[in-house]
Amino acid sequence: MNREDLRDRLAFYRDLGVKEVFRRGAAIEQTEARPQEAAAISIPPIAPSGDTLLKIIEDLGECRRCRLSERRSKIVFGSGNENARLVFVGEGPGADEDEQGLPFVGRAGQLLTQMIDNTAAKEGIPIRRADVYICNVVKCRPPENRTPLPEEMEICGEFLFRQLLAIRPKAICALGSTAAKALLNTKDGVTRLRGRWHKWRDLPVMVTYHPSYLLRPYNQDAKREAWEDLKKVLHFVYD
Repeated sequence: MNREDLRDRLAFYRDLGVKEVFRRGAAIEQTEARPQEAAAISIPPIAPSGDTLLKIIEDLGECRRCRLSERRSKIVFGSGNENARLVFVGEGPGADEDEQGLPFVGRAGQLLTQMIDNTAAKEGIPIRRADVYICNVVKCRPPENRTPLPEEMEICGEFLFRQLLAIRPKAICALGSTAAKALLNTKDGVTRLRGRWHKWRDLPVMVTYHPSYLLRPYNQDAKREAWEDLKKVLHFVYD
């Protein structure tokens, strides 16, 4: 069992209310008479008690936990309303985000802003981009904007999960397959996942296309579907 599978298994038991698991041969005092005695191992919480975004930023520090830190300019932690009822999760920072230290400020970010603001206005929902919270699975730009590696997603995922638990939004919108994989531990693509509700822990998750995908001129059907997904999310959260 790899580290990701073990983490998911422990999270499953923790969600069931299990506080301890038992492992044979754990670090206890062994005797010849009782060589196979099992030891209780407490399941650590995914986030410390009373966690806040400020505390998470402090714990993240000038992160050097994976190779993504080697070429970054700035850590892109997240931005928006810290008490947001809706959180958008993307894949990772691009060049503009890496330069400014803010998520979704390039072309894809501009499209996301238009989608949020225009859809909310057309649906009569009085919110704008500043009212939601936006972050990414990884906090440093992958070289050449490649897809984050599993170990990079695992390391940064600890901070993403703490962000989501600290904010406790009414819903999460996963932008693209990388965000969906990080939150739902699935191999399914966006086309199969979008348009219906999923769960990360007890929080509803809607998967839709990443704005960078929608910028491609041949994805007209995906644009329409993404707008439908966003309308569903906004009405669920704010109606």
